Amino acid sequence: MIRFVPTTLLERRFERMIWRFRLISIVPVLLSLLGSIGCFAIGASEVLSAFWRLLSHPIGSSSLQAKSIAQMVGGVDYFVIGIALLIFGYGIYELVISDLDPRHEGDDEQHANLLSVSSLESLKHNLTNVIVVALIVSAFKKMIDFEVNNSLELLALCGCVAMLALSAWLIVRSHSETESIQSRPSRKRRSPRLAMRRR
Repeated sequence: MIRFVPTTLLERRFERMIWRFRLISIVPVLLSLLGSIGCFAIGASEVLSAFWRLLSHPIGSSSLQAKSIAQMVGGVDYFVIGIALLIFGYGIYELVISDLDPRHEGDDEQHANLLSVSSLESLKHNLTNVIVVALIVSAFKKMIDFEVNNSLELLALCGCVAMLALSAWLIVRSHSETESIQSRPSRKRRSPRLAMRRR
C-alpha cells in the first residue's frame, strides 16, 4: 500500500529553490565554450603564421622548416585543447542542467552520439583521452627541435618515443571502455520520500 507523506509548502519551495540552484553551472559552461573559441582562434593563427612563413621562404634552411612545422604542431595542440573545453562544456550542461535536444534530431546514430556524456565517469574518460592527446602533440612539438649530441640524449629521445607509443595504446584501450560505459543505461535514483511511501 502506498502512503503519502504530507509535505509543507515551505519544504516544497525550499526543495524547488535548491533544484533550480543547479543553473549556476551555466557559468562554467559558457566560459568553457568561450575558451574553446579562443583556443581555436589561437591555433588557426599559429598554423596560418607558419604557412605564411613557408610561402615567404620556399627554399629555406632546415632550421626554418623545423620551426614552421613545430609552430603548426603547436596550433594543432591549441585545437585539441579547444576540443577538451568543448567536451567539458557540453558534459557539464548535459549532466547538470538539461539534455541537448538538437543532438537527438534526425535518425543519424553517429550524430546523436557526438559529444554524448551519460555520466560523470564518461566525462572523465573523454577529458582524459583528449588531455593525453594534447600532451602527445606537445611532446611531439618539443621532439622536433630536440638535437641529439650524445648517447644519453639519444636514450632520452627513445624513451620519449616509447612513452608516446604507450600513451597512444592506452587511449585506444580506454576507448572501448568508454563506449561500454556510455552504453550502460542510466539508473534513476529514487528519492527517500518515495522510498518511505512504498511500504
